[in-house]
Order: sequence, then structure tokens, then C-alpha cells
Amino acid sequence: MQLDFTARELTIKLVYYGPALSGKTTNLQALHEASVPEATGRLMTLETRDDRTLFFDLLPLTFSSAKGLSVRLKVFTVPGQVIHSSTRRLVLQGADGVAFIADSREGETEHNAESYRDLRENLKQNGLTTKQLPLVLQFNKRDMPNVRTEAELADMAAQGREPVYLATATKGLGVVETFVGLLHLTWQTLDVKHGFIEKFGFDTSAFFADVLGKLNHPASLTDVLNIRVGGYGARREVMP
Repeated sequence: MQLDFTARELTIKLVYYGPALSGKTTNLQALHEASVPEATGRLMTLETRDDRTLFFDLLPLTFSSAKGLSVRLKVFTVPGQVIHSSTRRLVLQGADGVAFIADSREGETEHNAESYRDLRENLKQNGLTTKQLPLVLQFNKRDMPNVRTEAELADMAAQGREPVYLATATKGLGVVETFVGLLHLTWQTLDVKHGFIEKFGFDTSAFFADVLGKLNHPASLTDVLNIRVGGYGARREVMP
């Protein structure tokens, strides 16, 4: 979290992490497409020399508190290929929350696990752990053949503390829910640490109603959070 007192702007950084081709970029593209034009900046991309996927996307969404403090939400992806570990570590610096985008197909289970271990290692290099940083899991590509069943994922989620969402990002399904779930968890965590809701006069209910409105999502915050298949409050991490 960065606070610019001169500009009266609070910036929250969210990072989408996961194995190559799991749908990180597709999530951000769908999120950007869902947003009302006046609420978003340009979706910026930078392609790596040896990767057909995008290096990162930046999606600024700006909201204001009753006391005139703006909140800017910056959303990044990281390159999933193994050789780009140092870049992923750099993008993670200063992150306030992470969405781990996993591939639902059974054949991608080990790639998901490898990427999750890479996340833990890169967080460690930045002085953090997955228990300290707000983290949600998304199992994407639910429309593909040979995916892990919803019952299996729900059972797995019940054993962990991280909120778990199901998605088909190419169709925009589960995209907004994952983002809002991550933002809500991050918002709560930052408030516990910094007490900024009371300090700066934020109305959390109004803030998230504004977020959902700018993302053209008709559901309430409660309905969105309840779409998750598990998470919050169990004793161990979901991913290996």
C-alpha cells in the first residue's frame, strides 16, 4: 500500500500469479472489458522476447472516500514461464494481495503446484509468506475437458483458508468475483494493519458497491463473496 499525502491518493497493488497459460492475462482483459470506460485507464501490456503471453497488464480503477482520499487499484500479471522467476519476484514487490490463477485440468496439477511453490519462494525473497499476504485461488478453464471436479475442489478448499473461486475467464465467468474477493480480503487485511477505514472516512459497503457498479456487476458484495467454493478460516494452505 502506498499513500501519497500530497495527491491524497491511496494505491493498492494486486498481482495475478500462476503457471504459464493458466489465464492470468485473460482475467485482466475480461476485467478491463467489464469495467465502465470512465473508471479505467488504458490496459498496458509489454511482451517478453520469448513468450507469446503478456508480461504484465496495468488496470487503474479510482474511487474516493468521504474525506476526499482517492483509492487507486493497480492490477498486474506476471509471466508464468519458469525462466522469468526473477521478473515475477520483482513484480511481487509491494504487492498488497495476490490472486493465484490455476489451470483446472487434471494434467496441469503439477504445473500448478510448481508455480505455487515458486510464489512462496519469491514471496520469501521479498520478506513475506502466503500466510501474511492476502491470497485467493482461482481454478480457471472450467469449460475444458478433463478438469478436476467441483466436488474435488470444494473438498480441497474446505481444508484450507484461502478463498477459492471457479472461473472460465474466456467467457468472463468468475472473473469479477475473483477480483472482488481478492480486493475484499486485501481491504480487510490492510485496515487491520493501518486502520485506514476510520482514519480516512471510508464506508466499506459503499466502496464495494461502487466497485461492483464500475465493473457492471449487479450482485451484492455478499452474493459475490458467497460464490466462492471454500476458504476463510481453516488451518492449512490449499495448494501443495
